[in-house]
Amino acid sequence: MLRKCLIVNRGEIAVRISRACRELGIRAVAVYSEVDVRARHVQLADEAVLIGPAAPSESYLNINKLIDAARQTGCDCVHPGYGFLSEAADFAQAMIDAGLVWVGPGPDAIRRMGVKTEARALMQQAGVPLVPGFAGNAADDTAFAAAAEAIGYPVMVKAAGGGGGKGIRVVHDPADLPDALAAARREAQHAFGDPRLFLEKFIEPARHVEIQVLADAHGHIIHLYERECSAQRRHQKIVEESPSPLLDDSLRERMGQAAVAAARAVGYVNAGTVEFIATPGGDFYFLEMNTRLQVEHPVTEMVTGLDIVKLQFAIAAGEPLAISQADVIPRGHAIECRIYAEDPRNQFLPATGPLLKFIAPEGPGVRVDAGVQSGDTISIHYDPLIAKIIVHDATRADAIRRMQAALANSVILGTTTNLPFLRALLDHPAFLSGEVDTRFVDAHLSDLLPPAPELPDAALIVAALHDSGKMDAIMPAQGEGDPYSPWSRADGFRPGRGRG
Repeated sequence: MLRKCLIVNRGEIAVRISRACRELGIRAVAVYSEVDVRARHVQLADEAVLIGPAAPSESYLNINKLIDAARQTGCDCVHPGYGFLSEAADFAQAMIDAGLVWVGPGPDAIRRMGVKTEARALMQQAGVPLVPGFAGNAADDTAFAAAAEAIGYPVMVKAAGGGGGKGIRVVHDPADLPDALAAARREAQHAFGDPRLFLEKFIEPARHVEIQVLADAHGHIIHLYERECSAQRRHQKIVEESPSPLLDDSLRERMGQAAVAAARAVGYVNAGTVEFIATPGGDFYFLEMNTRLQVEHPVTEMVTGLDIVKLQFAIAAGEPLAISQADVIPRGHAIECRIYAEDPRNQFLPATGPLLKFIAPEGPGVRVDAGVQSGDTISIHYDPLIAKIIVHDATRADAIRRMQAALANSVILGTTTNLPFLRALLDHPAFLSGEVDTRFVDAHLSDLLPPAPELPDAALIVAALHDSGKMDAIMPAQGEGDPYSPWSRADGFRPGRGRG
């Protein structure tokens, strides 16, 4: 029985894990940097520990400080969430060596699946379909050029030591390969500390479909069906949904079996995601395995009714899976949109600064996972994610309508967001018909950027008054909306005393 968990993350995922802890009767301990002292994940935790300055290298990525925080608060387990150190095998091992239960896959599985060339070799042995490729490792540019010719252009240059869209270049012309290799090596070295690259055949058109898996320490492995993540920009996911509009029952079954085989091949334990590239013709190929909780896990939770984070804790505690494959029955359709503080009209650059007002949408079938609240600041130091909006309804068409309403009812003031961009994407005929592939957003970006709205005069006046500090002169205090209430008058009235 786990008692106390150190959540080594921040933002919405730290809030999500904290809530799961509360439901399980596990005390949640937050960590925070100096700029996160008033952050939502700190407020919701049972305890919180300051771990350093804003820079992640001095706080959320500092292994020694995190171990000290666990010891100082008497934690018996640690949950890494996603990002930061969640897929760092050395960090997982350090926590285990410190006597903590790691709520995630073992260090060996993280390490073996983290190096993409090694993961490809494992998948080949397990019979999981692979895209034609070349594991370059220490190969020079001449060897890469020869391999690219053998594979056939276009090819993808990819980082061997990481994912998340970093260290990737698509090459259509052999003359562009040397520059692509050099650029990918630089980016891979900066992002992962590992300049190794490999090649894969670039599949186009392609759909990005991933399978959620769960595995316990007793040899039981199941999948929770698929999520489609084809709506991407520069290899970064934007909208996720389940079930995939591409898959039929036969393809869904084959992909699920392949994902289970992939997890079994690496001796996987806990929650993970096996990602595939699929074609409209029904072929699919292993892409990578994410050895952590995914950002988009709520989509699967909505259609299966299962709480993946709570299952992670049960597995980490040594419990066998209480469900079999036959018990997993998806119902309805779910969609997730990621709301970012970013400016789509300025190359999606982060829009940092104060978040003056954030009102999340509500209603049946609407879930909001957020790590911020009104009055917070979008920091330059961290990912500018404001919230994830997830909806569920009986059919895909109903879910899209529900998501459109949820986006329209989201109020975010003080920063620029991608809300108009998301609404345009969900309203595009290609998305409505379920035909968006991984290149769609980049190819149709101009269609998805509606013209900047013109603010009405009243809004400009209110903004000017706010800046000048004169809003109190025209706005009643909070809770004073009734003109007949004595509390709304400024004439000195006091109950039982009359007016002064």
